[in-house]
Amino acid sequence: MTLLRLPAAQPDGCQLTVAWRSALCATAVLCLTLLVGCASGLLPKPPTQPTLLLLDGGPAGTSPAVPIRPGAKTLIVETPRAAAAYDTRDLAYTRRGQQIAYYAYHQWADKPTQMLAPLIVRAAQGSGAFQAVVPAPTLATGAFRLETELLRLQQDFTHTPSRVQLSVRAVLIDTATRQVLGVRLFDIAVDTPSEDAVGGASAANQAVAQWLPALATFMAQAIPP
Repeated sequence: MTLLRLPAAQPDGCQLTVAWRSALCATAVLCLTLLVGCASGLLPKPPTQPTLLLLDGGPAGTSPAVPIRPGAKTLIVETPRAAAAYDTRDLAYTRRGQQIAYYAYHQWADKPTQMLAPLIVRAAQGSGAFQAVVPAPTLATGAFRLETELLRLQQDFTHTPSRVQLSVRAVLIDTATRQVLGVRLFDIAVDTPSEDAVGGASAANQAVAQWLPALATFMAQAIPP
């Protein structure tokens, strides 16, 4: 005869122990979840991405093209240079004297000199003084070369309302003789529509829109007949 062994019945205390274990596990999971949540709250937040602003002269920066004069020659436009304080994507401003600061949450989409370069080419093309306008670097040769330097582009809060100051020096050179045909310092100031970075960028675009036609006129007048 085969005898079957039945499991002994568990006392009530054992069932209670199992219930306590389940409760403790649930509590541990809850505490771990809370700890992870608190730890994530203590982690440093990713830096705020700056707002990018364009320097393109806006619609006013486009002037009607002038017919090309007879005998016009090729112009090479060098990439503009910039003073150290403005050779950056940061928007510069000043509140006193010679001190320059930069906005923390707004930047130019590119360095101002890089955004001005195609605008200068467009202005030269529309002047009618040149048969062709070629941006440097290039293997092409031209009868004339234009060099520009950004001396100042900043929002000045020492005035009310604040204003943007744009200063650019332009030099037109005869490539063959290396003779300087003309030098002009452009200083333009435009009041801002608002006392912030966006207002400064808006005024900067207005200043560029005023400067481009003046630059085209300077080049056309500097070319010998």
